[in-house]
Amino acid sequence: MIRTFELETLKMQLSRPDPQRQALHLRLQRALRNLILDGAIPAGLKLPATRALAESLGVSRETVENAYVQLQRDGFIVRRGGSGSYVSETLGAELRGAASRRGRRTAGAAMGAQPVAGLSRRGEMLLAQGGVQDTRAIQAFATGLPETRSFPTLVWERLQRQALREHRTGMLLHGDPQGEEPLREAIAAYLNLERGAKVTPAQIIVLSSTRQALYLCAQLLADAGQAILMEDPGYFGAYQAFAAAQVRVVPIAVDGQGIRTDLLRADTSGANGVYLTPSHQYPTGATLPLERRLDLIHWAAEQGKWIIEDDYDSEFHYDGLPTACVQGLDRHGRTIYVGTFSKTLYPGLRLGYMAVPDALVSAFVNMRSIVDGHTPQILQLTLARFMDDGHYNSHVRAMRRLYAARREVMLEALGRYLGDVVVAARPAGGLQIPCFLLPGWQEADTIRRAAEAGIRLPGLSRLFRGQPPRQGWLLGYASLTDNEIREAMRRLAQVLAQR
Repeated sequence: MIRTFELETLKMQLSRPDPQRQALHLRLQRALRNLILDGAIPAGLKLPATRALAESLGVSRETVENAYVQLQRDGFIVRRGGSGSYVSETLGAELRGAASRRGRRTAGAAMGAQPVAGLSRRGEMLLAQGGVQDTRAIQAFATGLPETRSFPTLVWERLQRQALREHRTGMLLHGDPQGEEPLREAIAAYLNLERGAKVTPAQIIVLSSTRQALYLCAQLLADAGQAILMEDPGYFGAYQAFAAAQVRVVPIAVDGQGIRTDLLRADTSGANGVYLTPSHQYPTGATLPLERRLDLIHWAAEQGKWIIEDDYDSEFHYDGLPTACVQGLDRHGRTIYVGTFSKTLYPGLRLGYMAVPDALVSAFVNMRSIVDGHTPQILQLTLARFMDDGHYNSHVRAMRRLYAARREVMLEALGRYLGDVVVAARPAGGLQIPCFLLPGWQEADTIRRAAEAGIRLPGLSRLFRGQPPRQGWLLGYASLTDNEIREAMRRLAQVLAQR
């Protein structure tokens, strides 16, 4: 039968306003088709009877029957008299074959097997190391995914219509590479009030993502082959962004209090700066204490280095008050602050931002204008209204309460089902929990077996560069309901027990 979170996804898709005004059975048919293509509903699975699914979704039985008929005509399901409806095994074999071919291409590239003729050395390097694979569907236990099914889409759509009415055809032209002024003002006000920053709208640059911000930093702060310091373990996307700019990443060890600032002072690599996640270290969850923050700032000022502060999910701190950002403590203007709306709102928004020292604004804006011009104005102006009207803070507060509760459910489920497999670290905040495998378990083996059951286990070992890697997982929970967490954990325990 279709699992709980597939049913919830179907309900959300059917409840949303449809600007194309499609018939309900077509919307249901397309939603089911997409879940089948994504592998969320696997080949061979028996679908619910039309009456049962209609009752679960709150639609007529005729709607479900018409959707099933169309899926059968398109070859996505087969219907067996007296037995029921099943996802096509033939289609499943084709999808597995396509995935296998993609996997072989990726594996071949990762081994540097067949370089493509005519690529630059940089291109060959990027082909060999691969890209960053973002999760495009709700899946246990993918990282970095916030709760999206309860996002206030009706409010967002209303504000977007208001922005369209006010600005009309002006939004059809090129936008400001630095970002629209109303949004920059809203971001600056938010950072100063909520994160203890000291920025003006003139220092804000609106971007598409954190990775774009880091790529710009690598391009502007380091020459090809020059070093940049980065906490170890650390964010894989940051490493890829720096590597894409041919910057040499030098790992700096992390302990229970975050990056070791004593090792920064001992570094002799000639690096021009350091990248770190001080509010919620990725992936350990450690918070950099005030003493180290001040030591970091003094080191940067004394050595003429740059601090790249990634504050990626600092809004979601559950144990006490969050620590103010490094940028607000830095009186020397050496900190570049990076933030994103992908975690607080939804990843498909593709909006991030930087707050840079005054001396760097022109260089970053010029570079941004070369990379991709500007971010769509309609999104920026809608978000500015969303923030100005108080919806952003309200949404963040609601999500903070929700995620805190889901964290407890996740920790309880880990202890109940996997207490003999992993030790889970209790994070003070964030959207994921680091779990370290106990002796006798191998990360690669657990990931493989979980994948066969449709569960994603992001591995920890790949996030280490200098220190001996620790085996384990980084489990995302924010996008899953309580029941989805418990059910996925139960299935994972069953799969791992079969060895």
